[in-house]
Amino acid sequence: MLDAIRWDTDLIRRYDLAGPRYTSYPTAVQFDSQVGTFDLFHALRDSRKALRPLSLYVHVPFCANICYYCACNKVITKDRGRALPYLQRLEQEIQLIACHLDPAQKVEQLHFGGGTPTFLSHDELRQLMAQLRKHFNLLDNDSGDYGIEIDPREADWSTMGLLRELGFNRVSIGLQDLDPAVQRAVNRLQSLEETRAVIDAARTLQFRSINIDLIYGLPKQTPENFARTVDEVINLQPDRLSVFNYAHLPERFMPQRRINSNELPAPAQKLEMLQRTIEQLTAAGYRYIGMDHFALPDDELAIAQEESTLQRNFQGYTTHGHCDLIGLGVSAISQIGDLYCQNSSDLNQYQNALASAQLATNRGLVCNADDRLRRAVIQQLICHFDLEFAEIEQAFNIDFRGYFGELWPQLQDMAEDGLIKLDNERITVQPAGRLLVRSVCMVFDAYLELTNRQRFSRVI
Repeated sequence: MLDAIRWDTDLIRRYDLAGPRYTSYPTAVQFDSQVGTFDLFHALRDSRKALRPLSLYVHVPFCANICYYCACNKVITKDRGRALPYLQRLEQEIQLIACHLDPAQKVEQLHFGGGTPTFLSHDELRQLMAQLRKHFNLLDNDSGDYGIEIDPREADWSTMGLLRELGFNRVSIGLQDLDPAVQRAVNRLQSLEETRAVIDAARTLQFRSINIDLIYGLPKQTPENFARTVDEVINLQPDRLSVFNYAHLPERFMPQRRINSNELPAPAQKLEMLQRTIEQLTAAGYRYIGMDHFALPDDELAIAQEESTLQRNFQGYTTHGHCDLIGLGVSAISQIGDLYCQNSSDLNQYQNALASAQLATNRGLVCNADDRLRRAVIQQLICHFDLEFAEIEQAFNIDFRGYFGELWPQLQDMAEDGLIKLDNERITVQPAGRLLVRSVCMVFDAYLELTNRQRFSRVI
């Protein structure tokens, strides 16, 4: 059974290390300033020649209120007028990118993230979508996966109706926790009624998929009060759930300095929260996809995993990993063929570059042959918990055991511990190892020993 998980506290304590989430390999930590707009134009040309389908990510950085736990690239402001100059530059970027692509390249996937995308007014959302439709080949038959992140405090029935009218058919709803004490501790007061109203609207308007985000490990959370939140969320019946481990990194993320570290749950409590959540969701019929993600059995992610077509990119688990990903907006990341590149994370730098008719690309990486090989290995393990050596050998013309010979002792130790099953033909992540699949992937990461592990969250 694909979603089987066995809880092993001893194994978790030994392998719960800090490490990447592998939305890419190599990870964004390896990006450098040697990659710029010339590399991006070259990659776009290759995409155009191959007529590869597209996935668009649009970053809207503005939020009206600050959530203390947040590690996203955002701008906190009550001034809605700040969106206008940003949107003007974003439209310039759309034009500059699109002219290097072929109109025949279909946009199979579109995602608005933030920040809070619905910080924008209805007119601004209409204008932005009109620009995207003018310059890219967006599908008009509702067959694409067009999603948007929703803060229920910034959306109502009319907003949901507008989004459906504009072509969105998926919503991801930030919830995190329903307990009022926890909400006050992280400065995000959001009632169950507000959240339910947005979900009711999405269902009535026939949005295809609803995802809810939860976070465990926040201040004032206990296993008991978080279990009540999970029960309420199960009653809302989302198609997917993301249950994230809160990583407290106040030295990197300034808003987190407002969190009282003495109010954070102890590591043992966090483990109990996760264990209970898994039990609750499994009993409710959700499948563990991997890496914090759960889905109902008829969801596309669950079906893709069963059919061995699930993939992973900067947007997480996806059925559109075959698409070239174009990131638009401040801090947005693109993955086009073997190129990863990221726009400036500074709003002024981003806007100034485009005001000078230049793209805001300021760092990235071009994958080499070893990167491509290890990326394939990590992708297979993190999506399917199973790696057949022959498939990798055939795709990359290598001898797997010979190429990764120096890693074999580590893999054998993991096999002895019950994390994986290892033989001369394959690696299979065992039920007790599925929560720790990131630790298995880390064995194949050639950059990890060169990287400051404090930049990463723990596996659990």
